[in-house]
Amino acid sequence: MNEAVAALKRRVGPETLALAGFLACLVVAFSAFSPRFLSVANFNSMAFQLPVLGLLTLAMLAPILSGGLNLAIIFTANMSGLTLAWVLIQAGGTEAGVAAFFVGCVAAVAVGATAGGLMGLVVAYTGAHPILVSLAMMIFLRGLGEFLTRGGDISGFPEFVGRIGHGSLLGIPVPLLVFGAVAFGWHVMLKYSRHGFSVYMIGSNIRASEYSGLPTARTLTLIYTLSGVLCAIAGILMVSRFNSVRVGHGEALLLVTVLACFLGGVDPFGGFGRVAPVAVALVILQVLSSGLNLLGANQHLSTAVWGLFLILVMVLRHMLSRARIFLKKRKEI
Repeated sequence: MNEAVAALKRRVGPETLALAGFLACLVVAFSAFSPRFLSVANFNSMAFQLPVLGLLTLAMLAPILSGGLNLAIIFTANMSGLTLAWVLIQAGGTEAGVAAFFVGCVAAVAVGATAGGLMGLVVAYTGAHPILVSLAMMIFLRGLGEFLTRGGDISGFPEFVGRIGHGSLLGIPVPLLVFGAVAFGWHVMLKYSRHGFSVYMIGSNIRASEYSGLPTARTLTLIYTLSGVLCAIAGILMVSRFNSVRVGHGEALLLVTVLACFLGGVDPFGGFGRVAPVAVALVILQVLSSGLNLLGANQHLSTAVWGLFLILVMVLRHMLSRARIFLKKRKEI
């Protein structure tokens, strides 16, 4: 039994197991206070809400692993969504066909990849700090989006677009299937590819990575390009979910993506972190939000609880780290 538990810890990771245990406690607690929490309707609601935040969090994950940050994820997603909306409107709006939607999706991904790629090139070849570069890109995209839309919404899309954001396949919400596929691909890329290895090495020590012959400039450019692609996918889902798009959609999600990464055990200085615990952290945040909502709490209270929860996690990690050091010293004595 002990060997099986040890093997599970090695395979899944202690962070994932700890987060999964806390998630189970949350589910039990909310179920006790609200019988509606375990209802199919509530689980469906969470399953449809989670994917957009999940994709944006994955878009934030790789830059943080490399020791950087992408503050432009929300506006990259919205500009990609605006691109899709523009193509659909030009193709007839509600009368646009599947071919127009496909072309719009390709154009949206191209916009996201271009925005991310430009950030990556600047970070890689000028040495500018990723926070400043992504902040500049965020301001640029926001201003451009406001100029193009005059601050308004764009709506009037074909009916089948809404089915993507609200539909199910074999009983599983389509957005959740998209998020699951992307998360699995992200996990494989980070864990098994040469690019993933380079991401972790750059996050640990970029100078040492350069001296060891790793293509640091190419890796940094690709990190932000792929981050932009994930933002574009999130933007497409946002269009299908809300049946409208504007440049300011989801602004409040930016800091939540950072929160989810840190809650999932990602080192804020780069070099360490995995997809699985981040995915569990996302579920925890969604459960907290939905549970508090069922209990009648204000949405702003959920945001406050998220922040307080992260502080508590950091304090607990510090205490556990100190305890490990203390026990190690005791053993040496």
